[in-house]
Amino acid sequence: MSVQTILLDFSMDPARLGDENGQKAVFTQLETVLKEYVPNLILATDIKVDGGSLKLLTGKAGTTVSVRLFDRGLVTVNIEYYKEDNEEPLISFKSSKLLESSVRISLECVRLKLLPTIKRGYKYDVYLTSSDERLLEYDIDGVLFDEQSSFQKVQVVHSKSFGNILVLDDLQNISEADLIYTETLMQRGKESYEGKEIVILGGGDGALLYELLKEKPKYVWMLEIDELVMKACNKHLKSICGDVLERRKGPNFEIIVEDCMLTVKRFTAERRKVDYVFGDLTDIPISDEGCSELWEFMVGILRAAFDILKPSGKFMTHGNGATSPESLELYEQVLMKMKPAVTFSKCKAFVPSFMEDWIFYQIAFKETANSDE
Repeated sequence: MSVQTILLDFSMDPARLGDENGQKAVFTQLETVLKEYVPNLILATDIKVDGGSLKLLTGKAGTTVSVRLFDRGLVTVNIEYYKEDNEEPLISFKSSKLLESSVRISLECVRLKLLPTIKRGYKYDVYLTSSDERLLEYDIDGVLFDEQSSFQKVQVVHSKSFGNILVLDDLQNISEADLIYTETLMQRGKESYEGKEIVILGGGDGALLYELLKEKPKYVWMLEIDELVMKACNKHLKSICGDVLERRKGPNFEIIVEDCMLTVKRFTAERRKVDYVFGDLTDIPISDEGCSELWEFMVGILRAAFDILKPSGKFMTHGNGATSPESLELYEQVLMKMKPAVTFSKCKAFVPSFMEDWIFYQIAFKETANSDE
C-alpha cells in the first residue's frame, strides 16, 4: 500500500498568467483535461496567493489534485491517491502519458514535464540518494534484514537489478553487482599483494577481505566496529564475502571487532609496519567546508594510517561520487598539506548500484614515491 503521487509541471507565456482572469482561463482549460483522467473531479478550494493562485480539487476515492499557477508563467500539478498493493492504479503509466500529451496540446505549453509516479509510504523504501543528493529509484522488492545497531541502521534489501544491497543509515553501500567497486579500490592487476601485510579499516561487508585473500597475502587484519553489519552480510551477501565473516580468523587473516583506531594505536605503540592500509570506512563528507566532526575523523584516520605504513607502503581508499568535486578537492587539499609529505593518484569506476562514477585514491609517502621513479 502507498500513496501514489504524480507530478506534472509546464511553462507558458507569462502574459497568459499575468492576472487573475488569465489564470482563471488557463485553469479552466486544464480542469477540463484533468476531468478526463481523474473521475468525479470537483473544485474544492480556490485561493489567491502572492505571485499567483492555488486550486485544490477532489475526486474519486479521496483523490486530491493541487494546481499552483505562478504569474511568471509556470504551472505545477500534483495528483495524489491511495492504492493498495493488489489494486490497479487509478491513473496508469499509459494514462499519465496521455494526460501529458493532452495538456501539451490543449494549453500550448512552451515546456512540459511529467515525472513517473512516486510511491510515498510504501512498505519498501525504494528511494536512495546519490553522492550529490539526487534522488535514485531502485527496483527493491523485499527487505531481508532490518535492525538498528549501536552505531547505525543496518538493512539488506533485494533489488531485481542489483541483487542484495547493503544499506547503512539509508545510504547504499555495496550490492552483489558491485565487484568493480572492490576491484578498483584494491587496484586489482596493478598492485601485488602476494606476501604483503595489510590492514583494512572498516570493510564490514567482507568483500574487500574476501578478494584480497585471493591474492595470497602474508596476513590481513580487518578492523570492523559493527558486529551487526557482519551478521547481516554473512547471511545475505555471501556471494561477495564468501565465508570470511563466518570464520573470522584463518592462517593469514583475522577480523578484530573494535574501533579501528584502537588497533591502529596498538600497532603504532608496537612499531608494527604494514605494506597496505585500506580505508573502507565512511565516504568523504559532502561539504564545502573541511571543518566538521566527520572531516576531523577522516583526517585522523588518514594520519593514523600512515603511522603504521612502511616507507614503501600505500593507503588505498574510496572518495566519493565524481559529481561531488568540491568535497573531493577538499580531501586533496588535506593530502597536499600532510606531514610527512605524500603523493597520490586517483581513478574512477562506474559502480552499478551507486548509478554513478566513484573516485578512488592511492596515496604513498612522497619521498619514497619519488625515489621509485
